[in-house]
Amino acid sequence: MEFSLLASAAIATAAFWLMIRWEAKRGNAIGCALDLWDAGLTAAIAGVFVGRLVAMGLVGINPLTDPGQILLIRSGVSTVGATLGALAVFAFLARKDMVTAADAIAPSALAALAGWHAGCLATDGCLGTESSLPWAMTLDGSTVTRHPVELYAAALLALGAFGLAFWKQKGRPRAGVVAGLGIAGASIARLLTEPMRISLDGGPVWFYAAGVVSGLVIALVGATRRPTGDPGS
Repeated sequence: MEFSLLASAAIATAAFWLMIRWEAKRGNAIGCALDLWDAGLTAAIAGVFVGRLVAMGLVGINPLTDPGQILLIRSGVSTVGATLGALAVFAFLARKDMVTAADAIAPSALAALAGWHAGCLATDGCLGTESSLPWAMTLDGSTVTRHPVELYAAALLALGAFGLAFWKQKGRPRAGVVAGLGIAGASIARLLTEPMRISLDGGPVWFYAAGVVSGLVIALVGATRRPTGDPGS
């Protein structure tokens, strides 16, 4: 892992911590007994590890015979593997009350993703396809202006994070709704920005589309469930 990626990881971690602290002062994690900081970091690290292993397997690198390759994060991390790995680890850690924990961590998770994408400023990896828009940017030594696609994703994810946090504070939505919308929101941010990314084979658009659908289904189920203790339940 190179130092620029460590800077991105540090920005993501800081955003995650700040959102947890900001929400805690507003009682947005009431009822959640899980340590969100520890669980979130553990899930993220595990996710990156799983994603790297999947990426290695896809290009034919055996992690058992060449374990040093695991640390070369810059060489590629599978988005699908990392996401599923992180979700699986978090689900295990929060197994005693997964819905409450997922609702509690959703805004902070989106904030962390926003920080990771904004970290492109440290890696010089913000730019995507060509653009003539006024805010388009250029690489050093180039005259071609391009979409700052990673900053687009960061802005969308940050809006989602604060939107969910404020809604939790003011509206107190039913259990599962915030988690579902968090999954859908993260997927929508990637789905909308994917066409502007430079890629030889394209990203896992099918995975982001599945995330949108599954997130909305989770939110809908949560919204239509009767609250615990409701006489009609």
